[in-house]
Amino acid sequence: MIKRQLSKLVLEMATQYPVVTLFGPRQSGKTTLVRSAFPGHAYVNLEDREVRALATEDPKAFFKNNPPPVILDEIQHVPALASAVQVLVDERRHDMGRFVLTGSHQPLLAETVSQSLAGRTAVLDLYPPTIAELGAAAEAAGTDELLLRGFMPELWRSPGTDPVAWYRNYLRTYVERDVRRIVNVRNLVLFEKFLTLLAGRTGQIANLHGLAGEVGVSSTTLADWLSILEASFLVFRLPPCTTNISKRVVKSPKIYFTETALAVHLLGLETAAQVARDPLRGQLFENLVVADAMKQRTNMGREPRLSFLRTGGGFEVDLVAASGSGTRPIEIKSSMTWHGDFAAGVLRYQAETPRSSAPTVVYDGTDLDLSNGVTVRNFRHFSIQ
Repeated sequence: MIKRQLSKLVLEMATQYPVVTLFGPRQSGKTTLVRSAFPGHAYVNLEDREVRALATEDPKAFFKNNPPPVILDEIQHVPALASAVQVLVDERRHDMGRFVLTGSHQPLLAETVSQSLAGRTAVLDLYPPTIAELGAAAEAAGTDELLLRGFMPELWRSPGTDPVAWYRNYLRTYVERDVRRIVNVRNLVLFEKFLTLLAGRTGQIANLHGLAGEVGVSSTTLADWLSILEASFLVFRLPPCTTNISKRVVKSPKIYFTETALAVHLLGLETAAQVARDPLRGQLFENLVVADAMKQRTNMGREPRLSFLRTGGGFEVDLVAASGSGTRPIEIKSSMTWHGDFAAGVLRYQAETPRSSAPTVVYDGTDLDLSNGVTVRNFRHFSIQ
């Protein structure tokens, strides 16, 4: 079993709150984590139709049959159950960790939890494992194989599983089940087309007006669909940062996939050799590094506080990590060979931005510590902390 960094924080929160809520994308390891962390809790899977029907129709009977301490898995199927949990919590307000909830984060579920369980629950997010959590397995895998296989736990517990078939089924399940449940998407084919076009623009600023013409729906509809993808943890936005370098900075976010391999699948790439030759390999590599940095911060229970810089004059820093009151500029290159000009952007950023430090280049080569203060790290060894 993959040792998850978030386990420690989940257990800590269970000593401070009556309820611990764990959100995250499907198949990211939520169930495995909570069942391992709370072996003394009863376990209820709300994917089961009969169980779900009882929870929906008669919450009192449901909890009579499933008294706390209890894990309620996939609570997005019965978001109203959070209100019943609130009543039980308030009856024994000082008993900590009695309820553990997991769910694929969706707008209705998030709203219900925030309203019913405000002040009663710790809310944490679990993403697929980081490179560090995979450990030796990630060290041994080739870069293109990592991009193709991704980081979903099941693909590492069962190395013989075909990632192409796995992501095809994952996407089909998501689109056909979750999207229909979240919102009334009339044309799932166009929704999938939008998702595929986003994969081709990973790490870029998504121009929804331009995409609207390609997909054949309005930009307003695409904005709604993008929110669905974010709420389902399939994609995330990297916001632009403000800087003294230039007043003319790009103010729109970039879009990245939480699981880079899903973007690889959407692009139709089926082998590591195809990934290696693809014109978008550099963007996919950047996606992998940015997503890993986001997961590292989230696993510490912190806001990611990550951004990027791009000015109207063409100057760009791929990743800017907030650290205390300062920032750290990070350049991302997919090359395995070091070139001195890789550090030009982060050095300029440091020179022109107050309270910036630790300029870093992340690439696919050997770790280096340069005399000009730049840290150069292979992406497998890069820590955002």
